[in-house]
Amino acid sequence: MMRARLTYVPLEVADQFEDFIIKRDEQILDAVRAKTKDYSTLSLLKLLYQLKGTPMTFSNLYSKSKIRMKKSFLNYLHLCVDYNFIRKEAVGVNVIYTITDKGRTMLNLFINKGN
Repeated sequence: MMRARLTYVPLEVADQFEDFIIKRDEQILDAVRAKTKDYSTLSLLKLLYQLKGTPMTFSNLYSKSKIRMKKSFLNYLHLCVDYNFIRKEAVGVNVIYTITDKGRTMLNLFINKGN
């Protein structure tokens, strides 16, 4: 049995994936503190959703994903890279992360769940 967890979810992600939200609490800037279910899947979706529009540097992806514990963020990021949902590329001194077609398909499975 999965237990509910409190986490911060970007507003746009919370609106898009309401099925994962059990209860919304306070809103802080561009995120909502929420009690969630299926935390691991939601964390993967947070990463993929941030990259759907544009590639990002590590620090931008970390701050926009709202995965607050860096170790957890790194674990989910490595999982996404290992499963080819996200591609990373060194560009100068930065590492740029981009969503792959496979990652876009994964994201769309949850976005278009009613279709």
